[in-house]
Amino acid sequence: MGSTPHGRFVQIYEHAYRPVLGYVLRRCQDPDDAADVVAETFAIAWQRVNEIPAGDEARFWLYGVARKALANHRRGERRHERRAAALREQIITSPALTKPPPGEYTQLGRVFRSLNDDDRELLSLVAWEKLDTEQLAHTLGITRNAVRVRLHRARKRFMRALTDAGIDLPLFERSTL
Repeated sequence: MGSTPHGRFVQIYEHAYRPVLGYVLRRCQDPDDAADVVAETFAIAWQRVNEIPAGDEARFWLYGVARKALANHRRGERRHERRAAALREQIITSPALTKPPPGEYTQLGRVFRSLNDDDRELLSLVAWEKLDTEQLAHTLGITRNAVRVRLHRARKRFMRALTDAGIDLPLFERSTL
């Protein structure tokens, strides 16, 4: 069974999986992260099966690979944490978020948030992402005709909700909704 690369890999995997898993679990706080590291370790072993030493030395070789995979995983986590912290700081110090909006915009926002998720998403894609009918159809995975119908209905529901809230938008603003 061990004469082919596949057979050799299977033997190594069956012999070393549990010890490598234990090694990684003792070094990872999250079992899901440990599973990722073990999978990465054996993916590298598969790619380099001809370089793996024979016998029990294979397990030690795999520990070395797992050690490097753990280091890569930790570096990735630290990068993610730094990016998340930078984004949080950027959001916190954003002038748009530190200055309360005028009362009408707050009321407009409340009305917008009262729409169902599908209407909000569709109107947001049009207003903020500037998607046209064809782009919307592609993004949503529906036909252009279905987009036109849904967009018409969403705009109608939004205008009705604005009217019910006592917000009267000028005609030029209505056409952008």
